[in-house]
Amino acid sequence: MAKLLKARVVITSPNNPPLSGGAVLVEGERIEALGAFEELKQRFPEAEIVDFGESILFPGFVNLHTHASMTIFRGLADDLPLMTWLENYIFPVEQHLRREWVYWGAKLAIAEMLRSGITTFVDMYLFEPEVIRAVEETGVRAALGEGLFDFPSPGYGPLEKGLALTRELLESYATHPRLKIIVCPHATYTCSPETLKKAAALAEEFGTLLHIHLSETRDEVALIKARYGETPPFHLEKLGLLNERLLVAHAVQLTDEEIELFARRGVRVAHCPESNLKLGSGVAPVVALLEAGVLVGLGTDGPASNNDLDLFGEMRTAAFLQKGLSFDPTRLPAEKVFEMATTFGARALGFEELGFIAPGARADLAVVSLAAPHLTPFYDPFSLLVYSARGGDVTDVMVGGEFVLRGGKILTFDEEEARRQVIEIAREVRALTKKG
Repeated sequence: MAKLLKARVVITSPNNPPLSGGAVLVEGERIEALGAFEELKQRFPEAEIVDFGESILFPGFVNLHTHASMTIFRGLADDLPLMTWLENYIFPVEQHLRREWVYWGAKLAIAEMLRSGITTFVDMYLFEPEVIRAVEETGVRAALGEGLFDFPSPGYGPLEKGLALTRELLESYATHPRLKIIVCPHATYTCSPETLKKAAALAEEFGTLLHIHLSETRDEVALIKARYGETPPFHLEKLGLLNERLLVAHAVQLTDEEIELFARRGVRVAHCPESNLKLGSGVAPVVALLEAGVLVGLGTDGPASNNDLDLFGEMRTAAFLQKGLSFDPTRLPAEKVFEMATTFGARALGFEELGFIAPGARADLAVVSLAAPHLTPFYDPFSLLVYSARGGDVTDVMVGGEFVLRGGKILTFDEEEARRQVIEIAREVRALTKKG
């Protein structure tokens, strides 16, 4: 049965005025109609009415870069530089990583993301088939791939097996309605030129995205320049990897020339402001990228380096950073940063039917109730969602026309069980770090 969703305000996209007293008709997995509630009620009298009351209905967020299962490492090692954090803490404990850890960590992450209005996320991690299992069971949408390294991985062993696993996933999930497999070489400092070219060839063969960490820190730039004679972007350019299939995470340490190169080649960027700040990596030149025509979305990065999966927080931080650094309060306004979290993120993934509300679009939607004190009073919906709302304010989430969060309760899995399992996993992780 068709559902007629009613809210005080419907945000269709940042480029259209919010619809006051609006409603959205959902049939199957798509939006069939949009307009005033009374009008749609008369046109579709058989539709089930779902009244969200005093609320804002908006397109679901796209988390353009994360490592979801790293919920199990949240708070394990904080206040450290990136390479110290990776090499002394994360990489060593990941040598003991288990499939079930990844599965339960992903489920807990999905619960957290749903409560932040995230309907689609991009994941790069280990034992990625376990993340796929979690995605299939929970009803969310994702683009994901196994992290590829030159050194042996606890997930697949030697690199060739990692490439074979990626190929197998690309073939197995080619027609999945909610899953998109991407190719994920970890970084230029963990992947040789030969590895990067093999990964790029695989992405080209299957017409999918290549996702990589790039130009995150000054140390990374100096290392790659010393090793290959070029900065990370020009290193990838020399290898033939800069094109519209490339999605780079971070892109903090960029020159004007590199920004122009990204724009010319159609490279997409996942901006992760809070992780970059916490790790002392710097601030990505987001406004310059956008002004150059680069497609920039928002990501949380992993919950071990952020330490949450709250895209409301990322929107607020992204906007405030650009305003503060430029001494210009008009930089990166609420509408633009909201667009990064929705339409731009979806477009960066090639999901052209997501990130906005219109007839024919997929019904990936989220609702924020206006009842909370910090959401009162209400003047402008974009301002309220970007500057006042936070993870946990979301009451309802729909993915592909099906509710996965309804009235504050997750419908597709046991959230408390995932939390209990991760608490037990944390005890084992703690024991491993003490042994180390």
